[in-house]
Amino acid sequence: MDVVAALFFQDMDTAQAFAGGPTALDLSGIHFSAAPPEPPPVTMAPHMIVLVRCAEGDKSTGALEVRFLRDGEQVARNAQPLQVEPGKFAYRLVRAELPFEDYDTIEAHVSIDGGHVTVVPYTLVPGAS
Repeated sequence: MDVVAALFFQDMDTAQAFAGGPTALDLSGIHFSAAPPEPPPVTMAPHMIVLVRCAEGDKSTGALEVRFLRDGEQVARNAQPLQVEPGKFAYRLVRAELPFEDYDTIEAHVSIDGGHVTVVPYTLVPGAS
């Protein structure tokens, strides 16, 4: 299995063109940074979607792990089982509470069964005054 994409988002909708047909994912509010509702220290809980594909002939089960790191130190972790039919795609939703003492970046390190790591940054930025 492979990670196709991993993104932070605000809203998602699914739709099928016809019964039993392929599912379309409509994502909105894709972002890699956010302003907190109040100045740090603050805890943010962004939504992440991980899109996964299982090629024909690949093992159809595995474990999705997302480690949230700040300067190499783990601040949160999410692990969940995966089962994707060979030749198909799937998605998993991930959410973690991320503590910010100041404006900085936490990186989500996404992998399946400890394989290739996809890194997605999430940066806390000052809001409008």
